[in-house]
Amino acid sequence: MERIDASTLDLQERVVSINRVAKTVRGGRNFKFAALVVVGDGNGYVGFGLGKAGEVPEAIRKGIDDAKKNVVKIAMKGTTIPHEVIGKFGAGRVLMMPAAPGTGVIAGGPVRAVVEVAGIKDIRTKSLRSNNPINVVTATMQGLKSLRGAEEVAKIRGKSVKEIFD
Repeated sequence: MERIDASTLDLQERVVSINRVAKTVRGGRNFKFAALVVVGDGNGYVGFGLGKAGEVPEAIRKGIDDAKKNVVKIAMKGTTIPHEVIGKFGAGRVLMMPAAPGTGVIAGGPVRAVVEVAGIKDIRTKSLRSNNPINVVTATMQGLKSLRGAEEVAKIRGKSVKEIFD
């Protein structure tokens, strides 16, 4: 899979979660922050990143930079996804189902952030098992990356798109 140049896209950012981490040292506690950020252009391109730093704005900036390096193109069918899929990562499982136009985004926090910045307008999702934001976002991304459109399936099978739907 070729890398997508994020500088050519008009990306919007969304901070999914900020986690404060403490390390106990001899003089007390050291606090650092981890920011989970999702970026997307609202037209099928989406990526996520994790930034860690001593200050929240710096962690967010690092997360955005990391997310821009991991942008991928996802298959869409109009305003929804082409087929049902379960994304898996760690203990996180996310069930994503296509929905009719006008349904809207039916999704919980971390999944909602990913699908909204990706540009998906109609989708039903259910987060199964883990509710850890990092695992849920990664599972969502795995599911979206595994989506295949009708053109891709037709090419693999050596048929035309019309033959697949008949």
